[in-house]
Amino acid sequence: MFAIRSFIADDLTWAHALNEEHAVELSSLTQDGFAELIEKATYVKVADNDAGLLITYDQDGVYSSINFRWFCEHYDNFLYVDRIVISKIARGQGIARKLYDDLFQFAKAKGYERVVCEVNSDPPNPASDAFHASLGFKVVGKAELEGKGKTVQYMEKAL
Repeated sequence: MFAIRSFIADDLTWAHALNEEHAVELSSLTQDGFAELIEKATYVKVADNDAGLLITYDQDGVYSSINFRWFCEHYDNFLYVDRIVISKIARGQGIARKLYDDLFQFAKAKGYERVVCEVNSDPPNPASDAFHASLGFKVVGKAELEGKGKTVQYMEKAL
């Protein structure tokens, strides 16, 4: 069983390595850039044994992501999932669902009205689409990301 817990400084090396293993889906960052991303985040949780990571920002976050800005333009109150990643060996064990369940509890307790994210639609990511739909996320917009060669769909789960 993988426990969900808060990120600590000792997690930086493995969490950054996990991010880089999935840079196509998540975007590559230097270790310093990754540390800054975490430092500015509203909520960061990990699954024990280097199994997974979830990073979010709220509507007041200082973050230059075009996807985050889209949500800022459309909503006043939200938690934005910047990235969730599960290690290859830990997939299929319910860790992503546990991370999201913990996030939903946190969001409700803090008075957030919704959790939002984007999922790649081109190239397609049907597993992520199905997973997010099973959690109650609905598509609320789409965007083609100039210079990145991909299209995303914006999703929302009302709380």
